[in-house]
Amino acid sequence: MTTELPPVHEAWLPREHSLHRPRHGKRQLTALISALVFFATPTLMWVVGMRPSEIENHELASFPGFGEGWGLFTGMEPWATDNLVFREEALSAADWASRTFFGEPPPFDQGGSTPTGPLPGTPTEQNENPDTDRDTPIEGPSEGAEQAGFRDVVEGTDDWLYYGSDALSKCHPTKPLAQTIAQLAKLRDVVERSGRTFVLVLVPDKTTMVPEHLPDTYPGKDCAAPVTPELWQQSIGVAGGMDMRPRLAAAAERNDKPMYYPLDTHWTSEGALEMVKAVAQEVKPGVAETWRIQKKEVELVTADLPRLVGRKGDNEIINYRLKPDGRYDRARNATIDLIEPKRYDSDELRGMVYAPTAVFGDSFLVNASSYLPAAFADLTMQYYRSALNRPDEVIDTFTDAEIVVFEVVERNIAAGAIDLLDQRFLDRLDDELQKHPVG
Repeated sequence: MTTELPPVHEAWLPREHSLHRPRHGKRQLTALISALVFFATPTLMWVVGMRPSEIENHELASFPGFGEGWGLFTGMEPWATDNLVFREEALSAADWASRTFFGEPPPFDQGGSTPTGPLPGTPTEQNENPDTDRDTPIEGPSEGAEQAGFRDVVEGTDDWLYYGSDALSKCHPTKPLAQTIAQLAKLRDVVERSGRTFVLVLVPDKTTMVPEHLPDTYPGKDCAAPVTPELWQQSIGVAGGMDMRPRLAAAAERNDKPMYYPLDTHWTSEGALEMVKAVAQEVKPGVAETWRIQKKEVELVTADLPRLVGRKGDNEIINYRLKPDGRYDRARNATIDLIEPKRYDSDELRGMVYAPTAVFGDSFLVNASSYLPAAFADLTMQYYRSALNRPDEVIDTFTDAEIVVFEVVERNIAAGAIDLLDQRFLDRLDDELQKHPVG
């Protein structure tokens, strides 16, 4: 015997009926009005000439296309959130209220969201707007990494800020540390077997180099602490990396200031210069003896960490002239446009490395991009994350070089977030480099 459904809507059935479901009309209407206001506000604001600003480390989400299927609906929320005109002011107000009335920062950056890398916080290429943010290399755990209880930004003493992913990467890596180190060693082997020179530059996290401003306790401190010495020991001993820590410590003492900005996760111009000099000396000993470095100008550029928690702050950046022969300045404007390979070819001067050189790096490469063209006459720079979507292009950059420099920040080694070390990519790279040996 089959039971037929009632011929009326379930909301019209008697309350005693087992299939009765109330309409919740008032609640549904309220929810519908709230949704319409939330999604329509960005459009209305745009119509009257008001524009949202980019306050995080990515471009504003675009309106989802009607051809994306269900993606039209899942993409509406990030579009509406990013394009709220008064969002930055609202976050600043919430920050003020939380600190004023509760004595603590607001939990904007707690738990569960996809971690992303911070803004470069450096000047951009000439004729580009230095206040325009672009996507930058992801630093730390990749998408989906669990970060409940962790913070995007750790507030230290004397108004110093630290990137929370420094600890998160060590506490929740996407790959075991030993596996990442082994892949770094394989990359070295692949490059050197083709007759090319390979230099692995290890850049320490800000938490490693300037720990004196860290708070007594912060999320991830205990689980990250034992990973740090192991990471450096293996990166140097197994992968043959160049340890920048003593060079940066000596430069900090010499300049009487840290080599990292208080409100940014990246190193200063002086820190970047230390890397450039160290690499040049590694491939051509004594090459920097004729270098003359002079202060050029000071400028304020937006810092990356405050914006991750709805605040504002600037880096005071000192730009330098770098004269490799002691006479002619070969420093360039910094660039963050390194998804595609960027090549510099200049006349050879005393104090420069002449062999074709490829430098792969993450966002720490941005500051160094000002000074690398002054040290290397035939230079190509590119983000190593381009290996994910532009593998052929990256392999071509390797193939065209006689010297390969690989700069990688500590937290990316800890997390294993280095697409260039994927085994399939390394196999393809090995095949191509063996077809085009050097020497």
